[in-house]
Amino acid sequence: MSPFSPATIVQGDRFHKPMTRSSPPYTRESGLPTAPGEVPARRSVLAAPSGQPLHATPDDNVKTLFDLKNSIKARHGDSEALGSRTVIKIHKETKQVKKIVDGKETLVAKEWNYFELSPYSFISYNQLSDRADVYGAGLAHLGVSLLEVYGATSATWMTIALAASTQSIPIATAYDTLGEEGLTHSLVQTEANAIYVDASLLHTLIRPLACASALTFIIYRDEADQTIVDKIKAAKPDVTVLSIEDLFKLGTDHPAEPNPPSPDDVSCIMYTSGSTGPPKGVVLRHRNVIAAVYGVQGSIEGAITPYDYLLTYLPLAHILEFVFELACLYLGGKLGYGTVKTISDASVRNCKGDIAEFRPTILIGVPAVWETVRKGIVSKVQQQGAAVSRVFWAGYRTKNFLQSWHVPGAGVIDSLLFKKVKEATGGRLRVIMNGGAALSKDTQAFLSSVIAPMIIGYGLTETTAMCTLMSPKQFTLGTVGAPTPCVDIKLVDVPETGYFSTNNPPQGEVLVKGPAVSSEYFKNEEETKLAFTDDGWFRTGDIGEWAPNGHLQLIDRKKNLVKTLNGEYIALEKLESVYRTSNVVLNICVYADPNQVKPIAIIVPAEPALIKLAKEKGLDSTKQFGELVHDPVVRKEVFAQLLDAGKRGGLAGIELISGVVLSDEEWTPANGLVTAAQKLQRKKIFEAHKKDVEKAYKANS
Repeated sequence: MSPFSPATIVQGDRFHKPMTRSSPPYTRESGLPTAPGEVPARRSVLAAPSGQPLHATPDDNVKTLFDLKNSIKARHGDSEALGSRTVIKIHKETKQVKKIVDGKETLVAKEWNYFELSPYSFISYNQLSDRADVYGAGLAHLGVSLLEVYGATSATWMTIALAASTQSIPIATAYDTLGEEGLTHSLVQTEANAIYVDASLLHTLIRPLACASALTFIIYRDEADQTIVDKIKAAKPDVTVLSIEDLFKLGTDHPAEPNPPSPDDVSCIMYTSGSTGPPKGVVLRHRNVIAAVYGVQGSIEGAITPYDYLLTYLPLAHILEFVFELACLYLGGKLGYGTVKTISDASVRNCKGDIAEFRPTILIGVPAVWETVRKGIVSKVQQQGAAVSRVFWAGYRTKNFLQSWHVPGAGVIDSLLFKKVKEATGGRLRVIMNGGAALSKDTQAFLSSVIAPMIIGYGLTETTAMCTLMSPKQFTLGTVGAPTPCVDIKLVDVPETGYFSTNNPPQGEVLVKGPAVSSEYFKNEEETKLAFTDDGWFRTGDIGEWAPNGHLQLIDRKKNLVKTLNGEYIALEKLESVYRTSNVVLNICVYADPNQVKPIAIIVPAEPALIKLAKEKGLDSTKQFGELVHDPVVRKEVFAQLLDAGKRGGLAGIELISGVVLSDEEWTPANGLVTAAQKLQRKKIFEAHKKDVEKAYKANS
C-alpha cells in the first residue's frame, strides 16, 4: 500500500510535495565482524557506507544540547516554537455508578473532572533559548549540581531541560506517575540537590524528603498549596522552596556566562518506568542524545519541516517523546503541549480538545491510543446504520486497492467518505507514528487509510529511542522499519527458545550498537554487565528477523515468552496485539500459567462496546458497566469475540485463550497497573485478579 495520494498536500497556507516511495532493500550489511551464532549486522541504506563509522550529529556544530539550543535560535529565530493552553475552569460532575462489592450490588458516587481551556499561545525559538539561558543562570546561582525533573509534559519541562545544559548540569527524569517509592529511589541514587516539580505533585515529596538528604532546592510550576509547602518545610527545614518565576528572577538578577558541556558529559539519567524491580537509571551523555536527534532526522527523509505541528502529550520522561520533541525543534516545527485527559473533545467543556484546537500535522501515539481511535471510528460508523457501514467499508477496500496498484482516485474517496474522520483529528495530519509496543497490522492498515499513513518506530531508553524508524518513503505494514542511521543491528542465537541464525529466515535476539546507545546504568554495575557487552552492543531482549525488504520484524520478547504445560513457548505481547483488535477490548493482559496448556486473557472492556453487546443479548437494559463485567452471559460473549479475533489474526491453537476475566477498573499509572508509558505491570495485574484467573482456569479444565 502506498502511503500518500498523488495530490499535493496542503498544510495551512503552505504546500508539501507528496513523498514518493523508495525501492527496497532498505538495509545493507554493516561490514562489522560476525561471530558464530550471529546474523551479520545491518544498517540503513540512509546511513554511512558499510565499514565506515556511523554519523553521530545532525550538524558538525551541534554536539550537545547546549549547541542544539543555540542552533535552533540562530536558524528559527522568531518562528513559533512551543505552544501551551491554560486552564480557565475545572468542571466537576458526579454520577452514581452501580458496582458489585463483595458480591452485592452497590451504588458508588464517582466524580469526573472536565477542563475548560484557553486557545494555544506560543513562545518563539528566540524566547525559548533566552528563557533557558535565564533559568540556567538561576540554577547556577543556587549551586545546582544535578536537577531531578519530575512533572507532566509541558513547555516548561522542555525549557528547564535545555536550561540545565547551559550550565553543564545533568538532569534525572522521573515519571510524574512514578509514585513515592520510585521517586525516592531516583533522588537518593542520584543525590540530586534540586528538583523541578509540578505544584500538583508537591505533596508526593513530603515522605521522600526523609531519605533524600542531598535535596536542597524545590522548584515548582503553577500555583502551590501553601499548606503543602508548609508541610515540606516542616519535614525538611533546610530545604528552599521557590516557584519557577522565582528562579527566573534569580537568573535575571544574577546573570551567568554559559558553562557549556562536552559531548561526553552526562546529559540525562533517564529512569525507566520499572515494570519489574526498582527503576534503572540509564546514563545518556550529550553525544547519545544528539546522535538520536540525527537518527530521527536521517530516518524520516524530510517528513518534518518548519511548517509542521507536533502535538505533544506523551510523558517527556519517556525517551521517545523527549527525542522526538528535540528533533522537531531542531527541524523548526511547532510543538503544542496537551494531556491525555484533554486530548479529545469528550474530556473538555466549552472548548475544543487539544487535537481539534491544535490541528497537528504529525501525531505520535502508543498502541492503547491508536486502538481506542480505531474502535471509536468503527463504532461511529456502526451507529449510522447498515447502509452507511456498507458504503464505508466498500470505500475502504476500494481505496486500498487503488493505492496498492498506484491508481489515482484515493483522494476522491478521502473527500467523500473519510473527511469527517480526518476533521476529528484536526484535518491536517500527514503522518502518524506508533511506538512503545507492538501494534496489530490490521490497525496500522486501517488508520493509514482513513487518517494518515502510520509509520512504526522501535527503541528503548538504553538506545536513546533509536533502534528502528520507518521512513514515510519506506511505508510497510507489519515491520518496525529499518535501523536508524545512527545504529547497527545484529541478531544473536537464543538456543533455549529455538531462535537461531541458521533458521529460515535467520532469527535471534536484537542487539544494537552505535553513537546513540548508552553504555551503562547509573550506579548499577550488575545490571550493566548483563545488558551491555564489552564491545558496546546492547542486548534488547527482543527477538527479531529481517523482512525481505530489509526492515526489522519483532516476533517475540525473551522475558515475555512463557513455556506452557505442553512444552511450547507463547509470546504474550504478540497475543495481546492480536486480541486488542477486538472492539470490546480497552486494555488487555494475557496471562499464561506454566502448569496450564493455554493462556487466559484479563481485559478491561470498552464500556460502549460492552453495553452494546449486552443489549444485543437481551440483558436488563438498566444494568451498568460495573454489573455487566460480572455477568456470565456477557463474559461468554466476550470470550467468543476474542477467540474470533485470535483466529482472524492467525494464532495457533496453543495461543488461543481458554477463558477471560473482565475487570471493572481501568488500568492507570495512578493505580499502579500500568506504567506511565502504558506498559503492563503484569505481576500486579495478575495479583489484582488472581482469584478470577484461577476460577477461569478451573472452569475450563
